Amino acid sequence: MNYFVIGDVHGCYYTFVTMLTKYWDKENEILIQLGDLIDRGNYSPKMVQFARQLRDEFPTQVYFLKGNHEFEMIGHFTNQPNHNWLRQCGEETLRQYEAEERDCMSDVNWMKQLPLCYENAHLFVSHAGISAQTKNPFDEEDSCGVLWNRSPLKNIQKLQIIGHTPCDEPKYDVHSHSWNIDTGAAYSGYLTGIKIQPNGEVIEFVREKTDNRDRG
Repeated sequence: MNYFVIGDVHGCYYTFVTMLTKYWDKENEILIQLGDLIDRGNYSPKMVQFARQLRDEFPTQVYFLKGNHEFEMIGHFTNQPNHNWLRQCGEETLRQYEAEERDCMSDVNWMKQLPLCYENAHLFVSHAGISAQTKNPFDEEDSCGVLWNRSPLKNIQKLQIIGHTPCDEPKYDVHSHSWNIDTGAAYSGYLTGIKIQPNGEVIEFVREKTDNRDRG
């Protein structure tokens, strides 16, 4: 099967649903989302609820990866309070959970088990990528690890697909053979998806302008 990788969603529930409706070929594509389902947009609880339902419905075909915002929310409920998360966007996310009357801890426990990457022989997908600056890219607290990295990526002889750092448009780095597909869905941008063959060849990019309900 081919792969359909989608960038940072950040609570943009309606945008994400529209993208799947328009572009996901369920019969022929494995769906991978890069993490950061929550915060900034208007519908973090709805987004997590939908992700969980999708994962339950397609357990071998749908993968949601952990992003730094999931890590931050987990930290808040594991070692309260996480002032950094609350100050940046956590307070609003908690208000959304209260308004939806949705159980935060159930979602936090689901987030804890999210994988940090998805890979095959030709493709490596993670939230922020494998950096040359760290010896342990899977240390979730490492500033150069796959949840947080903003330094140049290492060429790992596979195509890397990442998000984490918003760009105006998908950005290719020839040295690391990587694409950053975070196009700022929660910042008046758009959501990007990339379709890839199992051998790492890019088929096409798709984009969905952010629904006004998600950031109004």
